[in-house]
Amino acid sequence: MTLSITDLKVTIGGKEILKGVDLELGEGRVHGLAGESGSGKTMTGLAVLGLLPHGSRAEGRISLGGRNLLGLPDKELNKVRGGEVAMVFQDPATSLHPMLTVGRQITEHMRHHLGLGKAEARARAVELLGKVRIPGAAEAFGRYPHQFSGGMRQRIAIAIALACSPKVLIADEPTTALDVTVQAGVLRLLRGLCDELGLAVLLVTHDLGVMSAVADEVSVMKDGLVVESGPRAKVLREPDHPYTRALLESLPEAQEEGQ
Repeated sequence: MTLSITDLKVTIGGKEILKGVDLELGEGRVHGLAGESGSGKTMTGLAVLGLLPHGSRAEGRISLGGRNLLGLPDKELNKVRGGEVAMVFQDPATSLHPMLTVGRQITEHMRHHLGLGKAEARARAVELLGKVRIPGAAEAFGRYPHQFSGGMRQRIAIAIALACSPKVLIADEPTTALDVTVQAGVLRLLRGLCDELGLAVLLVTHDLGVMSAVADEVSVMKDGLVVESGPRAKVLREPDHPYTRALLESLPEAQEEGQ
């Protein structure tokens, strides 16, 4: 299932944050969305899920399965969230509930959206923990988030996002809070899940280096607009827009080559 964003505009308190964003996510593809802080990339992901700040106004079209998500009543949008579109946030320390076991946080989603019984939900949760490479998945089910490392917590957050078999996964800066070696493992996991499950993944990041590792397509945002979009190799090796070139030149590798 593809997700198409057409001429998306978001205004908050009279200020236009998104100024006509166009994006298309394909099944089994990772689409990287890059840009500096404040460029509008996270706001784009939140708009898909209807999680915009209070008082904001959205126009345009976000099309999933022939429906415009912007026009859905809250009750239908709640079914879309988690069920068809899921999101992984930047910091698993804040996105996971510290007082609930990992297993409960995964199974509550399944019981709510899929109507699964307790035993069936537990079996699927343990399977998901194994799929995201949590060691000793059955034991991990009963443990709490603080008993895991940052990288393992992010994998658990991904398992929760996948609990109801969504078609679209939005990953908002999923590796920013992790060290470099752990980052690489989480990115490989996202790429593998995309390939295995046929997910359409929107990978939001300020780091073009992250894009080069996993993305099929890359879009670059600046001041609420997509200024460049295309296949990863084309955008990263032969950028057309001066802003994309400036982002690439700011990467540590580029600076080292210039010395």
